Amino acid sequence: MKDVIIGIDVGGSTTKIVGFSERGGERGLISPLFVRATDPVTSAFGAFGKFLDENGLALCDIERVMITGAGSSFITKPLYGLPCYRIEEFKAIGLGGLYLSGLDSALIASLGTGTALVYAEKGCEPRHLGGTGMGGGTLVGLSKKLLGMDTVAHIEELAKSGSLDKIDLRIGDIIKNDNIPGFTDTTTASNFGNISDLADSHDIALGIINMVFETIGMVSIFAARGCGIRDIVLTGNLSSVAQAEGIFATLNRMFDMNFSIPEHSRFGTVIGAALAECEERI
Repeated sequence: MKDVIIGIDVGGSTTKIVGFSERGGERGLISPLFVRATDPVTSAFGAFGKFLDENGLALCDIERVMITGAGSSFITKPLYGLPCYRIEEFKAIGLGGLYLSGLDSALIASLGTGTALVYAEKGCEPRHLGGTGMGGGTLVGLSKKLLGMDTVAHIEELAKSGSLDKIDLRIGDIIKNDNIPGFTDTTTASNFGNISDLADSHDIALGIINMVFETIGMVSIFAARGCGIRDIVLTGNLSSVAQAEGIFATLNRMFDMNFSIPEHSRFGTVIGAALAECEERI
């Protein structure tokens, strides 16, 4: 019985895949999977095969395959003979963010190589608002140049013992005995604006992560305010970095917003693709 819908988010060298089963009259999420490969076609076919094997699925169980992502244009024929449909990525971001958060409306910030901002509301077509070039590419690029590291997990681990005291210029460094509503002495005035010769690699790693997340956070806040909402859902690979939760919690307190990082946040776009209505047939 064909009762499983597969979603695939194809990147340049990484692919995410997820499934939804309609068995028993209820829609159930099948464990997401993340794989790497040297090119998008290899990545997509490899992810699909591995996903079927790990979840005990056969080709005859699959109803259809929904594909999105920058690398999806390289997929020009059905996967193993199965009907495939290409889904516009911003639509997938919006649908996935609402599903993961359980909200009726929200700004979805997809933290990938750069960051895309999408306004999503149940029953309406998700709307791409713009974004910023700040994202995982910034984190990796600066870390490679400044630290000689280009693996996010390693940068994240290095930053855990870092301090911003020798990196950022804070409000308390330039204003004494004066209260600015909503701000504290440790609020950032300038990222890397007070970097010391004594700053070590741990401090620099944290400074880079903090700069990327604070910039994404502020751009997201401006966009959310323009839509008249407070809920901002963070998805994408970068949302799973350990330091994200604390940095965005601080922004929540400062600006009375509601940043959230749901379970399976890194798989938001591929989940949205699986949930989308059929569009372009491959």
